[in-house]
Amino acid sequence: MFVDECQIHVKAGDGGAGAVSFRREAHVSKGGPDGGDGGRGGDVWLVADHNVASLLSFKDHPYRSATSGAHGQGKGKHGRAGTDLEVPVAIGTVVRDLEGTVLADVNEAGTRWLGAHGGRGGRGNARFLSNRRRAPNFAEQGELGAEAWYNLELKLMADVALVGFPNAGKSTLISRISAAKPKVAAYPFTTLEPHLGVVRFHDHEFVVADIPGLVEGASEGRGLGHRFLRHIERARVLLILLDLASDDGRSPDDQQRVLLSELERYEPDLAKRPRLAVGSRADIATDDSWVRSGRPVISALTGEGIPWLLGQLAGLVDEARASQPRPRRLVVHRPMPAGVVVERAADGSLVVRGRQAERAVALSDLTDAGALEYAQSRLRQLGVDRALARAGARQGDKVRIGRFEFDWEPD
Repeated sequence: MFVDECQIHVKAGDGGAGAVSFRREAHVSKGGPDGGDGGRGGDVWLVADHNVASLLSFKDHPYRSATSGAHGQGKGKHGRAGTDLEVPVAIGTVVRDLEGTVLADVNEAGTRWLGAHGGRGGRGNARFLSNRRRAPNFAEQGELGAEAWYNLELKLMADVALVGFPNAGKSTLISRISAAKPKVAAYPFTTLEPHLGVVRFHDHEFVVADIPGLVEGASEGRGLGHRFLRHIERARVLLILLDLASDDGRSPDDQQRVLLSELERYEPDLAKRPRLAVGSRADIATDDSWVRSGRPVISALTGEGIPWLLGQLAGLVDEARASQPRPRRLVVHRPMPAGVVVERAADGSLVVRGRQAERAVALSDLTDAGALEYAQSRLRQLGVDRALARAGARQGDKVRIGRFEFDWEPD
């Protein structure tokens, strides 16, 4: 079963908590802090894999999670880091957020994209030792791993795309020139999903995609082919198959006009793509206008014109590869908010966002005087006080930073 659209939920591992511990040894009355740090959470990576042909594995099981880091321990023992998770996806997968913004395009085998960043491990109390703070009785909690929903869309990576009306002989042709075995029958819309075939001709090797047949109005959603037009976008060369034995009597020239018009409406750049137009099903041709004009014809059933066709396609593919090499990776990054951002929530409270600010209050025990002093000092250094004042904070306003909530005091 071929699936080219789905959603995926990724959850990175949480960071482990830092430990609160003090040395306990014989003849040492006041041992110093020795709590270890928590391990970082594992990341989730999307990796393009040539062994994956579609997005079928995500259809019923969209959740992917990395492991969390272990907590720190006494005697300076740091927690074990979580294991990264690599999620194999088909080459040519486009990743979008739920608003439709393109985040990544993994279009070559081995390309990796970070889908969710693991949480950092919390620092143990040994990290908070200072001349003023000789016995810190608090540690840092681990950071939560990122999680998100993404839309995945597959666009096949083929050198040649077969384009034609339903029942124009595309499936028969690809089964003739490659090892692909799509369903072949004498009625329209036999092909309900794209098929890829590897063609080897002399010293040349290229990939051909059999796309479900287009009909007039496909770019506006008619027929079945409109669902698969995206798979033509990345083809280097277009092979236009014109049916010489059309059931509805449409001439080859009219077929070519309609097909090119639909491709151009869907993606204007496709009209500039290298292409080759040939008449197909020559063995049962009922329209000889194309043949009389001296233009090329083939028959996938009898093999007529196939060697010539493969030679032409090999030359066009070589020229396209030389002039338009595919980029190794295309990633569109959305700018991340820098520093501290203060937003007014629907209930009137103020929400402080920012990774550093959230970590400053992610301590194990904010009721401890030393922990509270550290948190206040760190927030002041990050400019949270000034940001709240600029946002119009007044005495008594509720302020939330991560899971921590307090009443605002201007000083």
